[in-house]
Amino acid sequence: MIVDAHTHLWKTQNGLVGGKPVYDVGGGRSDFGGEIKQMLPPYMINGENPVELLISNMDFAGVNCAVVTQEYIDGCQDDYLREAVKKFPKRIKICSLYRDYLPDKEAATDGFDGIKICATKQKYKKIKNKKKINKKKEKKGKFISIDLEEGEMQCGMLSEIAAAFPELKIAIGHFGMAGRGEWLSQIKLAKMKNVYIECEGITWLYNSEFYPYPSAVRAIKKAIDTVGADKLMWGSDYPRTMTAITYRMSLDFVSESGELSETEKRKFLGENAAKFYGFDNMPQIKRIKHMAED
Repeated sequence: MIVDAHTHLWKTQNGLVGGKPVYDVGGGRSDFGGEIKQMLPPYMINGENPVELLISNMDFAGVNCAVVTQEYIDGCQDDYLREAVKKFPKRIKICSLYRDYLPDKEAATDGFDGIKICATKQKYKKIKNKKKINKKKEKKGKFISIDLEEGEMQCGMLSEIAAAFPELKIAIGHFGMAGRGEWLSQIKLAKMKNVYIECEGITWLYNSEFYPYPSAVRAIKKAIDTVGADKLMWGSDYPRTMTAITYRMSLDFVSESGELSETEKRKFLGENAAKFYGFDNMPQIKRIKHMAED
């Protein structure tokens, strides 16, 4: 049972970074606010990041299900994600994008399992003045996927939201920005019953160290020591981190580690996420030997 708690998909990239456009320029590269960056693996040459490729990577790595979230740098992909989940309803759950730059500051709920809030990218850093929106999410059973500013600046505000809406499930991304600032302040929010932490981007945070990311594993172990093993979830940040490693490697640095117990791995890699996101009757993935194996 393996669940990827954080992936991305898009049909056409039309995002923003620092108020400047982000768009495909070919070869997996994008103009990232005036700087050319390798946004996709170089074999994804037409700028599209389709659900079929994600599912193929999941099948190869033995990942049963995944959550598709969103980011401002990709642009709103609500329409495409509605199409994607119709193709693979048993394999993925999808988030709509909360866009604070819209006049009504709303996010779609129909057809979506959750809502993504990029709190690090909002024009103002206050996230607690959304009581009406959060009450609506709570009533409809949606979860929130949220990325916070580095450190503890927004922890108090999110704590207030979690306490005010105890049935609203909240997943904090980037593993609390592990290794940067007071990152354990974000991890400690998982002591609240409705708050979980997912590790999307942790290989990016420790990219200078590269595979098998021993410091990232130690950060996971530190988080387990801080809040226990029941509130932490694996996430690959597909396809961004696949510019440095393979999808399978984003999983194997945990599954092959000797620093974590088998129970900790089982919970971290799938059980916790299945419970949080509500994955039931997950399809079994048959392992296929690859050409480098005997």
